[in-house]
Amino acid sequence: MDTKLREQINSIIDAVDDMTIATVREDGFPQATTVSYISDGSVIYFITSADAQKAQNIARNNKVSLTINRAYDNWNEIEGLSMGGLAVAVTDPKEIEKIGSLLLKKFPQAMQYEPDESGKVQLSYFRIEPKVISVLDYKNGFGHTELIAM
Repeated sequence: MDTKLREQINSIIDAVDDMTIATVREDGFPQATTVSYISDGSVIYFITSADAQKAQNIARNNKVSLTINRAYDNWNEIEGLSMGGLAVAVTDPKEIEKIGSLLLKKFPQAMQYEPDESGKVQLSYFRIEPKVISVLDYKNGFGHTELIAM
């Protein structure tokens, strides 16, 4: 992947707060959910409650698709990403600590949702490992995409 395309991908990831992630339900249907995410370069992380449907879906099948799109005023400005990858549960305490730091830097309001000491709220941490990325950029023409295999 060339440097300009990598910079465009990282720029989109850095500029946006939410993604739509699709997981595979037990009945085989896709389930799309909007979640806030954090990133470290092109590595994407998200946190959810351990009993959330998406966490259960990932436990059965960790193949996911996601989209991240910049806001736009007209179609000629559409720019975004579509990714297919693997959602990997993060259990390493050092990586979880890193995710927490990234979360508070991007979303300081998350501090008010910190689990209490009773342990009632169980969280699952996930890292998305992209396998394929499609960059959508209408500034280069209607429907223009570039596909990158990782």
